[in-house]
Amino acid sequence: MPEAPTGVVCDDETLVQLARGGDRPACEELFRRHRDAAYRVAFRMLGHHDDALDAVQEGFIKAIGHLEDFGGRSGFRTWLLRIVHNAAIDAGRKRKRMPSLGIGDEEHNPIEPACEDDPARGLNRADLRRILDGALNRLSPKTRMTFILFAEENLSYKEIAEIQDVPIGTVMSRLSYARHKLQSYLDLDAIDEL
Repeated sequence: MPEAPTGVVCDDETLVQLARGGDRPACEELFRRHRDAAYRVAFRMLGHHDDALDAVQEGFIKAIGHLEDFGGRSGFRTWLLRIVHNAAIDAGRKRKRMPSLGIGDEEHNPIEPACEDDPARGLNRADLRRILDGALNRLSPKTRMTFILFAEENLSYKEIAEIQDVPIGTVMSRLSYARHKLQSYLDLDAIDEL
């Protein structure tokens, strides 16, 4: 991993500067740091492991090829996730594969038991995931992605606005709407489960 002369790990901005100069380890470190978040975004949008990997790869290739265009107005992660987000949109259009996907995709995001000693807690958690996934799947793709970027990726309103190329007010509106709808869906599902 690239390090500053004092032995301190470099921040993204330093790695970007090094990568602009052709430093391959800096490019690799940027990829290592952000590949999981990029994959989650692409996978949520496309619902297919291989398509998500393709979108991440295309996004990183575009990002590394256009590092000179990165102006630093937002963080590198935000800029990269926007590129991956756009690559996933393009891939979805090409393949017409945009199913909604739940949080607990068994194959690529296995549900972890809540406690090793209590299998019932793991089953309850799986039931909760299933109900939550159903509620998320009822949201429109744009609203669902806004909510996922906020809730799963812990991005700020500003970062989400930059990734989705919408005003902050739109992000706030989508999140408010998503919370309201999810609550109503979850309330209905809980009643149906009784």
